[in-house]
Amino acid sequence: MFIEPNLKGERRGWIEVICGSMFSGKTEELIRRLKRVKIANLKVEIFKPAIDTRYDETNIVSHDTNVITSTPVENSQNILLLAQGADVIGIDEAQFFDAELPNVCDELAYRGIRVIVAGLDMDFTGKPFGQMPYLLAKADYITKLHAICQKCGSIANYSYRKIPDEEQVMLGALDAYEPRCRQCFKEKS
Repeated sequence: MFIEPNLKGERRGWIEVICGSMFSGKTEELIRRLKRVKIANLKVEIFKPAIDTRYDETNIVSHDTNVITSTPVENSQNILLLAQGADVIGIDEAQFFDAELPNVCDELAYRGIRVIVAGLDMDFTGKPFGQMPYLLAKADYITKLHAICQKCGSIANYSYRKIPDEEQVMLGALDAYEPRCRQCFKEKS
């Protein structure tokens, strides 16, 4: 996809959301799309929440160690300030952003910018996570990715937390989480 002017010569923007469980390849897909945009010589700005320091403080890093340069931001309003002149905006770990993120993405799309957002659609309890339900409702395009269940090998939609902690936000990788299918996730208790 590329930003195409309409009949009046205006750029048209849109919102793409990539969602799924942990280890489903969301960040990998985001990086893939953003690298293609760079090949097309479009101006790209990439953001992640400042809270996400698992693999790197500034770069976006997938579980497969693919890396792309990004700017960590404290809140979604900063994205509007830093997006000047961009053709495409990439946002990773959207579930960790504040309640303004869907409005920020809308504003960017109205400015004619392609917005690509990746995030967990459900938390470790299987409930909608953060601003993701609102982003999914506003999205022009949605890609739902699946992992492989670590218990039975089926398609996994859920992020099972292996460590006893009731906080909704707990950063971790394979040490703390594993993908599970619906049945194996239900059997966890």
